[in-house]
Amino acid sequence: MDPQHIRNFSVIAHIDHGKSTLADRFLELTGALAEREMEAQVLDAMDLERERGITIKAHPVRLNYTARSGEQYVLNLIDTPGHVDFSYEVTRSLAACEGALLLVDASQGVEAQTLANAYLAVEHSLEIIPVINKIDLPGAQPEEARRQIEEIIGLDGSGALLASAKLGIGVPEILEGIVARLPPPQGNPEAPLKALIFDSWYDPYRGVVIVVRVIDGVLKPGMKIRLMAEGQDYDAEQVGAFSPKPLALEALGVGEVGFLVANIKKISDAKIGDTVTEAARPTSEPFPPLPSASDFAADSWVFCTWRSSRSGSSASSTWIS
Repeated sequence: MDPQHIRNFSVIAHIDHGKSTLADRFLELTGALAEREMEAQVLDAMDLERERGITIKAHPVRLNYTARSGEQYVLNLIDTPGHVDFSYEVTRSLAACEGALLLVDASQGVEAQTLANAYLAVEHSLEIIPVINKIDLPGAQPEEARRQIEEIIGLDGSGALLASAKLGIGVPEILEGIVARLPPPQGNPEAPLKALIFDSWYDPYRGVVIVVRVIDGVLKPGMKIRLMAEGQDYDAEQVGAFSPKPLALEALGVGEVGFLVANIKKISDAKIGDTVTEAARPTSEPFPPLPSASDFAADSWVFCTWRSSRSGSSASSTWIS
């Protein structure tokens, strides 16, 4: 896949400003799911997420989008939580993106987590597109929300897109804005493999499933890979993407986001922020490690120090057999 036709982005917002609903509309408009497969909060797979109507865990999904120009794009959406208690998930997701949609409720305006997530995106040097959502509500004040985006966050409010994710209003314009305003990923396909681990979990049938963003090189099944934090080598058994169901691929190239299965038995061996490289030709520039979730809860100084060090840098499933 040509990296110039890839866009990696997150949707960030205060809780209940419409992130999951907007993600549902993206899935509908890009044809990722058939109409009979659609349900509210498609990407919120955990029972608690559906019960409370909130996003807790980041969810990557690959969308194939045909722009109005006729060009084909791959949009890698990494849905993120909005609640302050899950800032760790947001930070991990932003490390894999070049851009972000900043969602603001037209009736509520800029709220605390809107501001916090916007600053996280700025610190990761992401291009931000403000989106004013829920313009269909009787109490909507889009121009007031636009003013707050400028005066409180410091972004250009005149470029904010107006939308109602619930009704689908303005969603096609958001997709066009993503391909036009967000930068493509940068990387060298001929360089040694360098991929960032930004999520992982244990699957009882496949072992540890790693979610990666490829920076340089290419990741293929059959490749002998190395997780650089521990220096352990594994055989890559399968790579693929979530679309939103797991889809096996022949390879993941520069800028692509997807999963890796490599017969890893312990979740502790696949550290968040670790670098995946080729054992025979390792990269000389591994990523600095991301802080653990306990660091966020126990010591804010650790997070602030790590955040400063990274300034300017970019960075249960049904399985196929």
